[in-house]
Parts: sequence; C-alpha cells; structure tokens
Amino acid sequence: MLITISGLPGSGKTTVARLVAQALGLEHVYAGDIFRRQAEAHGLSLEAYLRQAETDPSIDRELDAQMCRRARAGNAVLEGRLAGFMAARAGAPALKVFLDASERVRAERIAAREGGATEERLREIQAREASDRRRYRELYGVDYHDPALYDVVMCTDDRAPPSVAQAIVAEARRRFPA
Repeated sequence: MLITISGLPGSGKTTVARLVAQALGLEHVYAGDIFRRQAEAHGLSLEAYLRQAETDPSIDRELDAQMCRRARAGNAVLEGRLAGFMAARAGAPALKVFLDASERVRAERIAAREGGATEERLREIQAREASDRRRYRELYGVDYHDPALYDVVMCTDDRAPPSVAQAIVAEARRRFPA
C-alpha cells in the first residue's frame, strides 16, 4: 500500500501523514527530512540549500529520485509537495491525497508552531510557494496545486488532523483491501 500526501505549507501534511502511517502500520517518508539530510551532506544550512535549489535543478532531482525509489518500494506514506507526482512518475500505484487550507489558516498554524508573527509567516509561505511552483513547472511541467493530479483533495481549515487522517485511512482501506 502506498499513500502520498501533498499540500501547501501549513495544511497539516506532516501531522496527518504521521497519523495515517501509524494507523496503517506504514513507514512515514517525509521529503522535507530527505531534503534536510541533503543540505547537511552538502555542508549547507537549510536556507542556503533552498536558495541554491533556485538555480541548481540537480538538488530537486536528487530529492525526487529518492522519492521515486521509495514510492516503488511501497508500504509507506510519502509526504511532500510532489509526492503524488513522483509516485505516478515511478509507476507506483498509490492513493494520492492533497491537503489544502486557506493562506490565513496556514500562516496562523506555522506561526503557532514555529513562532513569529502571522503576517511574517504569510509572506514567507507566499514566497516559498511561488518559488516551488516556478521550479516544479520548469523541472517537470507540473503544477502540484492542480486537483486533477490527486484522488482525494481535502480542505483542512475546519478539520482536526485525526478527522482528516481517519478519512484518508478509510479511503486507503477501500482502495487497497487486504
């Protein structure tokens, strides 16, 4: 069984992915962790590595190749903005989920989690999304915001993570009966 969880920063991807993985006894594979390990291996801070990724496509390609390999192995919840696209690219059958939330809610969640003012976090996520969207279009010709790429699209503004995870688990069990 392979489930991918994609979405925007602050939409609840990590929390929901962990809950889904736990409920189904699957490994949680987080693209952000892989990216951070790549930055560390290159001796760069996360911020410096993100800036370098703006002009060096090999950074995204390295991460994406690892996600494709992991998708082919199955038995996991892959979390990342391009996780669903990478699973499809790898030819791995998956339940592809996209979590969405309004900008305001996402900025508030990130500010509560990481500190800082909501307005500051809002500007940061807008800049990050613009950068990601541009890079992914240039690299793969894909807009990861496109709901047609996913089997399930859920707004998390007014839903607690356990409720979102429960709905995904139910759909996964329906899609991949034991």
